[in-house]
Amino acid sequence: MKSIHGFRVFSLACAGLLVPLLLTAPAEAKGCIKGAIVGGVAGHLVGHGKMGAVAGCAVGHHNANKRDDAEEQRSQNQQTRPR
Repeated sequence: MKSIHGFRVFSLACAGLLVPLLLTAPAEAKGCIKGAIVGGVAGHLVGHGKMGAVAGCAVGHHNANKRDDAEEQRSQNQQTRPR
């Protein structure tokens, strides 16, 4: 009987921890994953892997946004150009 009660408590605790994760919106990680990997490796080589991953994520996300903005600008210019 004691093991069933422990399992119920464990199940309720897991459910309580998972519900907030399911209700949150997904993060936009465009460019972040690739930047974090590169930054993490570079940071690891100098002894600061986690800081390198965070900085790499920020730089990768910034570069992805710049690339998207440039593509959007290019497509707008093509649409408004007189023929």
